[in-house]
Amino acid sequence: MRNLQQKLSIARGEQRAELLFRNARVVNVFSGEIHKTDVAVEGGRVIGFGDYRARKTIDLKGAYLAPSLIDGHFHVESSMLTAPEFVRAVVPHGTGAVVIDPHEYANVLGLDGIRYVLESTRNLAVDFFIMLPSCVPATHLETAGATLTADDLKLMIHDDRIAGVAELMNYPGVFLGMKSELAKIEAGKGKAIDGHAPGLRGKNLNAYVLAGVRSDHESVEVAEAREKLRLGMHLLLREGSTERNLSHLLPLINAHNSQNCSFATDDKLAGDLVNEGHIDHAVRKAIEGGVPPIAALQMATINTARHYRLNNLGAIAPRYWADFIVFDDLRKFTVRQVYKKGALVAEGGRFLGRSPARISLPRGTMNMRYSADDFVVRPKGTKKIRVIDIIPDQIVTREWHATPKVVEGRIVPDTSRDILKMVVVERHRATGNVGVGFVRGFKLKWGAIGSSVAHDAHNVVVAGTNDADILRVLEEVERLQGGQVAVVDGRVKAELPLPIAGLVTDQPLRKAMKLIDDLNAAARAMGCGLSAPFMALSFLSLSPIPSLKLTDQGLIDAAKLQKTDLFV
Repeated sequence: MRNLQQKLSIARGEQRAELLFRNARVVNVFSGEIHKTDVAVEGGRVIGFGDYRARKTIDLKGAYLAPSLIDGHFHVESSMLTAPEFVRAVVPHGTGAVVIDPHEYANVLGLDGIRYVLESTRNLAVDFFIMLPSCVPATHLETAGATLTADDLKLMIHDDRIAGVAELMNYPGVFLGMKSELAKIEAGKGKAIDGHAPGLRGKNLNAYVLAGVRSDHESVEVAEAREKLRLGMHLLLREGSTERNLSHLLPLINAHNSQNCSFATDDKLAGDLVNEGHIDHAVRKAIEGGVPPIAALQMATINTARHYRLNNLGAIAPRYWADFIVFDDLRKFTVRQVYKKGALVAEGGRFLGRSPARISLPRGTMNMRYSADDFVVRPKGTKKIRVIDIIPDQIVTREWHATPKVVEGRIVPDTSRDILKMVVVERHRATGNVGVGFVRGFKLKWGAIGSSVAHDAHNVVVAGTNDADILRVLEEVERLQGGQVAVVDGRVKAELPLPIAGLVTDQPLRKAMKLIDDLNAAARAMGCGLSAPFMALSFLSLSPIPSLKLTDQGLIDAAKLQKTDLFV
């Protein structure tokens, strides 16, 4: 700590502090109480509680003062914003730090993607801590833009801003003891090892934890989450744009286990971050669901900081950074002011921080090879087809069997039964790989929608009512060098260019929000009833998540992690 002797003198009351927050009701996440006191700050750090003299005084007049909030697991690319614009969205909601997994950048750009994230997240009003992606590609059942091994992770693990190894999505590989997966855990030894184990229970879960995995954010049912807590896993309760698991899991939380729980958003769109909130939204929802306010704030701050070993973050105490939020009502919990290292960075919902200079963007990533003939599917006698069945507000899917609609010897979409054609085109290496399947749940009556965001390999995914519009979407996404597009009768109704790795827009926050709103409005006008249709579309290629998915290599039985046939 710089100038420690001077800070010690200030702490002893011998010199004036730089700043004093007077008449605060401090939410003390260590003692689990609220106590009235003054808080002295020097050099961006808390010096102490009590009656101090200061060069500048901020009278809080009895308002609550709590540590800034921390997101325990987030993919910043999912907001489709650059890091500075993401900061502009979340700081007014009280966010002071984020643990991020640049898994999407890495799947497209490899180590260069991680380096871009490290560079683009420096010197911002939010502290970014990076977990090194462990599954690039996520499975062998998709074609990504890069491959990262344990040796690659070792090159970066010692960086101070690297908090550990990110979600071990190949959970069968872990509990079966695959050398490649265990080597990645070994590479992160001494730092956090994140898990990703949807539905994993029993002895295989025992083995997963035994291998060294320490957290999970994929639980959707209380019994599953309780079993993971019993095995010592840190539970991240997720509330994103499409993955809304928090309400289902709240009955699990009690005074004895809340210290082993935190909040995470995982994936959340720009508009949802601004309008609904970030971790503050999770805190409000937890309080409404019966979690005591102090426990909810502990889950949003110190619990996360301790799990990821984020030194001097997550609490208000001597030596800790002066990262504060100010609010007036403990139960309604609306953040009024946000301080970063003692400096006011947001007030009344407005971001007051500075935007840094732009850095160089990564290389182009759209290399596609396809034709309309690739989309043709012919029937096999009277056999039924497997259809991906979307579950609203979840990333898991169901497998549904249907008799296909056949016209002129081809299987075609059937909007009367909400069966659309789905196409995934490889876009990294121009392999010509095209996966074709069918999906239910979008309720489109016309046109097609598509995106170059498709977890986790991020090939181009399209769902549509006819082949002509599917082809038109692909052509437009390619022309944009990445993006999301809605097309009806060959005409582009709305689009969002994503020139940064085909994942992120270079537009400022408000313009990006407008473009995303226009896309969702266009999808609604086409008949779609989903709240976040393009995000829902993006998860339909996520091969490690049950039960049925589509990648550039074809239809995937995600429960068995193997290819399956379109025909039953």
